[in-house]
Amino acid sequence: MQAPSEALFLAQIVLLLLVGRLMGEAMQRIGQPAVIGQLIAGILLGPSVFGALWPAAQSVVFPANPQQKSMIDAVSQLGILMLLLLTGMETDLRLVKKARRAAISTSAAGIVVPFACGFALGELLPAAMLPKPDQRIITSLFLGTALSIASVKIMAMVVREMGFMRRNVGITLIASAIIDDTVGWIIVAIISGLAVHGQVDALSLGQSVLGTAIFLVVSFTLGRRLVFSIIRWTNDSFVSEMPVVTAILVIMGTMALTTYLIGINTVLGAFVAGILVGESPILTRHIDQQLRGLVSALFMPIFFSLAGLHADLTILGNSTLFSLTIGLILIASLGKFAGAFFGGALGGLSARESLALGCGMNARGSTEVIVASIGLSMGLLSQDLFTMIVAMAVVTTMAMPPTLRWAFSRLPLHYDERVRLERDAFEAAGFVTNIERLLVAVDDSANGKLAWHLADMLARSCGIPMTVLHLGRPELVQGTETMPVRPFETTVDAVNEATETGVRKASARRLDRTFHIKSEAVVASEARKGYDFLMIGVESTAAARGTFHEQIARMAAGYDGPLAVAVARGSHLQKPPERHLNILVPVRGNKVSQRGAEVALALARVGTSAVTALYVMGAVGLGAAQRRLRGPSMTRRREESILKDIVELADRYDTPIRTALRLDMAPEDAILRQAHLGRYDLVVMGVGRPAGETLYFGRIAAAVLEYSQHSILFVSS
Repeated sequence: MQAPSEALFLAQIVLLLLVGRLMGEAMQRIGQPAVIGQLIAGILLGPSVFGALWPAAQSVVFPANPQQKSMIDAVSQLGILMLLLLTGMETDLRLVKKARRAAISTSAAGIVVPFACGFALGELLPAAMLPKPDQRIITSLFLGTALSIASVKIMAMVVREMGFMRRNVGITLIASAIIDDTVGWIIVAIISGLAVHGQVDALSLGQSVLGTAIFLVVSFTLGRRLVFSIIRWTNDSFVSEMPVVTAILVIMGTMALTTYLIGINTVLGAFVAGILVGESPILTRHIDQQLRGLVSALFMPIFFSLAGLHADLTILGNSTLFSLTIGLILIASLGKFAGAFFGGALGGLSARESLALGCGMNARGSTEVIVASIGLSMGLLSQDLFTMIVAMAVVTTMAMPPTLRWAFSRLPLHYDERVRLERDAFEAAGFVTNIERLLVAVDDSANGKLAWHLADMLARSCGIPMTVLHLGRPELVQGTETMPVRPFETTVDAVNEATETGVRKASARRLDRTFHIKSEAVVASEARKGYDFLMIGVESTAAARGTFHEQIARMAAGYDGPLAVAVARGSHLQKPPERHLNILVPVRGNKVSQRGAEVALALARVGTSAVTALYVMGAVGLGAAQRRLRGPSMTRRREESILKDIVELADRYDTPIRTALRLDMAPEDAILRQAHLGRYDLVVMGVGRPAGETLYFGRIAAAVLEYSQHSILFVSS
């Protein structure tokens, strides 16, 4: 037997990557999923095309040598786990709660009907098409599963492309597909366990079901917290590149091995690992993109191209197999469409919405190919059945995008959907709504205590995790409780509320931690670990000519993102604020001041705080001559427009706001005068951050810093 060749293995990898990428690109350009192009790439390189046109060359590039095949098959098997990990990370179980009734009924009917059809087909197939005729029932169960699971990845791509991700039917469609995927992989794990026993009896079925149930319960209780802790510790402790990606892969491998050891398929472990990783409160977009890039660039083209390579479409020249393939496609399509349509109707959806569900749930795509590949590798499916399932996956997936686009085009936009879309657009463009992790650098001073309390209010308002770097004595900044030198975590239930027009509040649990540090140099090192906002509160604040103290400047210099500096004045010098604050926020009609207003409104919605937006004419930089040139009507319209925008912003945060005007007065004098007359205890100022060695927020901020008798929070972009 010829020894395996590393050069040939590399050549196979390069060829599958190249052709898979090119065909995937071609399919995307005509509105089809890239996975279809990758499957077609494998079909072109396999016996169906390359082997038929030039069999000698095809056998050289992809020989039948078992040892050589095992090398590329190992990459494919790892690819299955990576794809299931990514699928789990994209699985948002919260969507199921939003569309609970319609999603459950659609998924249940959409699974039962095609599963029954597939099982019946398996029982009627001739024995010659079965890999193990004595295990027909297991093959029938697997065939039923292969026909019943929709591809959430393909469906999400089309729904997102059409802008229906936040429409009612889009949410129901994705939620139904998530249930499909979750139930489907549990069924695959159980059937794989039965295949290991070689028969279906009460004992083997009970072992598979019990093992699966125990694994799921432990994973979503103890496992969830353990996964969160591992990802956080890795992100905060390692200095090498992409440590979190390595931790995620180790978690996936460990959970896959766990399912293998309890007698069920490894795919369930990888899928559940993906769900837990996706729920991690510190999984930033950057880390998610790193892992997604690895899977999309390497494993997806290789796995799907290899799946297409294993499919031999030349068998369709046999009239019997061709007829069976057509029958399989019809059974899969009609069964899934009918089940999803009637499930949607049972869930209270209209006929048009149910029609869209039936069209969307008919996509098999990547999920079906993965299931078929597992069945082929375990000996549950013959080569002919595998080819038929791949053909069915290609046909149904290519048919889904145009039919779903047609069904979506017939759906009117309801009022609640329009409100939701407007809210989502606001959140996407917002400042506070895009903060995922908050870093707080404080000491024991009044400034530090104020900064900690404001940061805690902001974290509670948005449900974001907060890391506190405590400079100085090992005392908790919010009291006198002694804290150990090692970091600790506290879990706080975040507010889980939403209004129809307001910004969504927390939907996850916060994990807050505190570290003791000896110098501000640690702040810069920690800030590079994926934080979106830095809050600073230290004793030494102001320096000469309106600049900030060099300690604050050094901390700010080590962080490129937005930051805030808290300065305690008045009653806050004696004790930190309670939940009730009287907040003044100057607005000037630009993005900088709007960010300050967002922070003020986010703070206010935690307790019973009041917010006043102060518009000052001079704050927009208009001189007397310019004001005369514009005229009173134009100036008035500008004032009204700016204040109207701020009121609408407050409505988004579901927080009441008052407005005030100070005309023909220097901006700094107007702010100080209004703060004094209104007895405000906190001024939140959005400020710019000019480049330079010193930290200077401009003339207006410098004057407020020097003369204000009220606490200040400078929010710098």
